[in-house]
Amino acid sequence: MEVQTRKHTYTPEEYLELEEKALYKSEYRDGEIVPMNGGTGNHNKITLAIAAILLYALRRKKYEVFMGDMRLWITNYREYTYPDVIVTDGNALYTDKNNTTVTNPLLIVEVLSKSKRNYDQGEKFTFYRSIPQFKEYVLVEQNQYQVMHYSKTNEGEWIFREYKSENDIVKLQHLDFEISLVDIYQDVNFEDKE
Repeated sequence: MEVQTRKHTYTPEEYLELEEKALYKSEYRDGEIVPMNGGTGNHNKITLAIAAILLYALRRKKYEVFMGDMRLWITNYREYTYPDVIVTDGNALYTDKNNTTVTNPLLIVEVLSKSKRNYDQGEKFTFYRSIPQFKEYVLVEQNQYQVMHYSKTNEGEWIFREYKSENDIVKLQHLDFEISLVDIYQDVNFEDKE
């Protein structure tokens, strides 16, 4: 006899209530709660380097920079996610009085891992593109020099550029800012595997 188990579907409100009390972070995917894996040393170093460089470069300008713990709500797809780095153009627009969830990213950076690589490059990018303010997406490999950069044109098309040399420089079109792969991968040990 085959036993079927019923999967519980959560409302966004139930997810937020559980997330508030949780000991670890989870993402919300249209009714499903998905626990997040812990990051590696390389993942952490890359995320910190990018966030710090952006924070310093964009200081006293009209942007806000967030890292890791800032949740993003994607209305059209009923998704709550935690991008590695978010930059907003102007003040962040929050969904809640606690300022824990933003809705208006201009730039999102994701450091890729084995477990989420396909999701970050595929379905998640589709979800992100539904956000009107979203114009740049940067995906960073953590065990080799490789950065994939998507930038939205004024006509609504997405341009793809890939960088694979430590001497390459990523030009963020909508921030009028450049960041070198040497700086992104500062102190990263390519011998460490995910």
